[in-house]
Amino acid sequence: MAAAPPGAAGGSCWTWRPVARDALLARAFHSCTELRGRLYLVGGLLAGGAREPSGDTVVLDPAEGHAVRIAARGGPRRSHHDAAPLGGRWLCAVGGWDGARRVATVAALDTESGEWEAWTAAPGSRPPAGLSGHTCTRLSDRELRVAGREGGTRTQRRYGSVYTLRLDPRARTYCYEEEGCRTASRSGHCAALLRTPGPRPGHQLLLFGGCNSAEPEVAGRWSHGKVEEEAPAAPRLVEQLAKLVSSGQGSRQGPRGLRHHSCSVVGPFAVLFGGETLTRARDTVCGDLHIYDTRTAPALWFHFAGADRRLKRTGHRTCLCNDQLYLVGGFGEDGRTASAQVCVLDLFT
Repeated sequence: MAAAPPGAAGGSCWTWRPVARDALLARAFHSCTELRGRLYLVGGLLAGGAREPSGDTVVLDPAEGHAVRIAARGGPRRSHHDAAPLGGRWLCAVGGWDGARRVATVAALDTESGEWEAWTAAPGSRPPAGLSGHTCTRLSDRELRVAGREGGTRTQRRYGSVYTLRLDPRARTYCYEEEGCRTASRSGHCAALLRTPGPRPGHQLLLFGGCNSAEPEVAGRWSHGKVEEEAPAAPRLVEQLAKLVSSGQGSRQGPRGLRHHSCSVVGPFAVLFGGETLTRARDTVCGDLHIYDTRTAPALWFHFAGADRRLKRTGHRTCLCNDQLYLVGGFGEDGRTASAQVCVLDLFT
């Protein structure tokens, strides 16, 4: 095993290495989406305890470590929302908290014109009462899968709802359709669209965390060819993750009571980091790495503890781009101070 560079925790086989720092990136509970080799940050909370979310859009060039706030008019004020890319052109922000209530509307950034547009609900759309702390997963350029607990300003349901969200970029419309399945009441969870192994390959959407349970839940299954997969290639990172888990001890049980963590799919792995634990009253912000390995049946969890308290995060995002996994934003150990750092995941294998 290669020696860890200066700055890595002693004896650790992984760390987040800082590669850039910019005050424009200091936020939490934002969205961070890769589109054409750049990372688009939308909204979020700029400090702990803030009620009014940001309405700005920041674009980060990860290769240069340079961030710029784009002058896109009509940007949505959102936190606890999610976003997905469409057609290599559109960035669709779905739901979230607007400072006064939970919403289920869709706003889209046209990256060619640099303008935000408020898309309208199509006839027959049956939207949720409101969404925050939900997930939004791209299935194709016209279809997303939305999962999470819905509710209005004061009340939320005691179960999780699953919706198909159909989008029409030409008409600038969206249409919600509630699926027949329901999940446990989850908020602040993550979702991973993973390939299913075996003689009949396909995809399944798994939900992790956002409640006291350690068990993932299935929020959708699709046969081969039904999902237009656009997972970025990351051969180097996949190889390093495979070596990392080979040095650990796998378990059938994942992290219990984790929320506001991040999740990125890297080949056959779901890589979860940080978040807040519901299992203790103090020191709730985490800095551990959890890897869900689907190459075996059943899939196995691998836990790698974080030794550097400065790297604890909640409400952050990780994003895969150019065979690197980037960590952007989030509140630190105190749960209030937003990080302005950009880091990449280093694995010492």
